[in-house]
Amino acid sequence: MRRKYPRNQRNPRKSPSLRVGVATAAVAAAALAMSGVPAVGARASVPSAAVQGRQSAQSGQDPTTAGVSASRQAAFVQAAREYAVPLPVLLGVSYLETRWDAHKGRPSMAGGYGPMHLTDLAAATAHDGTPAPGERGDPARPGATRTPSGPAFRTVDLAARLTGVRKATLRTDPAANIRGGAAVLAEYQRRLGGAGATDPGDWYGAVAAYSGATEQTAARAFADDVYAQIGTGASRTTDDGQRVTLAPTGVRADRTWLRKLGLRTTTNAAHTPECPADLGCEWIPAPYQEFGDGDYGNHDLADRPNSQKVRYIVIHSTEGSYAGTVNLVQDPTYVSWHYTLRDSDGHIAQHVPTKDVAWHAGNWYVNAKSIGLEHEGYAARGDWFTEVMYRNSASLVRYLAAKYDIPLDRQHILGHDNVPGITPAYVAGMHWDPGPYWDWGHYFELLGAPFTQNATAASGVVTIKPNPATNRPIFTNCEDNPGPPSEGRPRRCRAWPSSALLLHTEPRQNAPLLKDVGSNPPNGVSTTNVADIGSRVSTGQQYAVAEVRVEWTAIWYLGQKGWFFNPADAPRAVWTKATLVKPKQGKDSVQIYGRAYPEASAYPSDVPVQPLVPLQYTWPAGQEYVLGMQPEAEYYRAVTFDPADHQVIRGQLRYYQVQFGHRIGYVLADDVDLVSPGN
Repeated sequence: MRRKYPRNQRNPRKSPSLRVGVATAAVAAAALAMSGVPAVGARASVPSAAVQGRQSAQSGQDPTTAGVSASRQAAFVQAAREYAVPLPVLLGVSYLETRWDAHKGRPSMAGGYGPMHLTDLAAATAHDGTPAPGERGDPARPGATRTPSGPAFRTVDLAARLTGVRKATLRTDPAANIRGGAAVLAEYQRRLGGAGATDPGDWYGAVAAYSGATEQTAARAFADDVYAQIGTGASRTTDDGQRVTLAPTGVRADRTWLRKLGLRTTTNAAHTPECPADLGCEWIPAPYQEFGDGDYGNHDLADRPNSQKVRYIVIHSTEGSYAGTVNLVQDPTYVSWHYTLRDSDGHIAQHVPTKDVAWHAGNWYVNAKSIGLEHEGYAARGDWFTEVMYRNSASLVRYLAAKYDIPLDRQHILGHDNVPGITPAYVAGMHWDPGPYWDWGHYFELLGAPFTQNATAASGVVTIKPNPATNRPIFTNCEDNPGPPSEGRPRRCRAWPSSALLLHTEPRQNAPLLKDVGSNPPNGVSTTNVADIGSRVSTGQQYAVAEVRVEWTAIWYLGQKGWFFNPADAPRAVWTKATLVKPKQGKDSVQIYGRAYPEASAYPSDVPVQPLVPLQYTWPAGQEYVLGMQPEAEYYRAVTFDPADHQVIRGQLRYYQVQFGHRIGYVLADDVDLVSPGN
């Protein structure tokens, strides 16, 4: 019966995060609902002296940007002057796309290149190639291809015509890319009839058009974020070491320009999406459909939070295109999730009401208590997630967390890679998205819950927090590294910024990694494979410190002592407050579970008992782990199409959730004691 997989373990043949043959139609038919693009566009006139003066006041020459590296900042200034684009607008658009990063000339999931995210999806697809089965590091995750379609995914073509610069240069040279982005913005402004406008507020329509969105609400949300960023300003060092500053600038955005774009208005007559109003989410329902013989799909009706609490929000990456992902969730024979986010413009579609249970996490206990968000992107290659998608995702999560009283921490905001297998047989098949390149630190800054030091070494607890700009561990078998292994060794991934650290058995870089007998059967040996989470920690996760030796720190992890390099002048973790959990005195070890189900006596006579099967890990006496929460001992029984037959079975057992390894786990409260911070 097909229902078995969504209950207990995602069917690897039908997983929204492990795509096989995903349909990859492009997101939009066009970036602008306007007349055709001319073969060659005229450059805008040189700005007036007054405009030049205002631009210079926000360049590297201004006292507020003293010490700024000239190259990247100067490229923005020069491009803004050449194409008469107000400098705050150019900087603001780039920040919302890429935070001014160049990403070493690699494309985003939407096929965007460089600081201005000029799109060339055809080049991005051709560059990636098609990996052979098993090359992705997870044999259940064969590659999904992408098909370019529409001007929204070929803005590099327009930039090339406007500037005369080769497309390859526009993709790989940051200064040329910035110049191309300025030319595209100026062209959009010309088409709107606003050429020569010097007030940044009058560029609202061009900014909205630059998002590539075909929905008015998505384009407006992007433009509003750009203008909000212009108002607050920003300053940061890019991924290639360039210091760029956007000075805070008071601008009154003229939103009347948006009407001239002729974008479609999202209608949601059947259901109002659960989403912040300014994000303009779209309702694209997942089907609740009966097939006969007791089978149905692709989610379960429920009454959360009245029936049971929503405890988690789970972050996924789609492993395919937005369009293909949305097509899949509308297949009643497939599985489901609550929301899908588009990389190019951050647009959000909701598929399942949050009161209902989607089949997304591979763990029925977590499914019953979570909301699943799929983000367009890949976990195993250098396609990066756009800033606008990070921001819109954070806005949505803040909204959902407030609605369901979910704390904003890594114990409740989980990656799919943090969800445990329900029993030993399912551990090795659990998924590992969104992967080591998802920027958890930046994401939690956007959530308004940054990871900061709030204790001293006396707490005995650390929060993992490497600097992604300098933390670039070398993983292997990324799917964007084509070619055979070198001299029998796995292919090395590119050195991308990462939120993850590897743990070693001893305080030295060449020491072996820890063992994970569940994820890496039969011998448990962990590797640097990008899909292997057996000896890996991630930003925001918290662990009890086992030992400190000069520049190395050891934590308790999967019943072992795991070491990571943590020098005082470049720390990769911060001291933090947390309650710890340890085995009760006299217990040699305690058992870890993948779900917090009730005791057998709690089940009605007509309901099969779900056995309490511990995972294959050992938690010896003397080790401590960080308390995440006290979850409810509940089982959501939903095996028929009629929700009247569904029920929540509650027991008397008490559990604690702990950060046991890379994934969370559950332990019986009667087996452990709680330890106050600093004790």
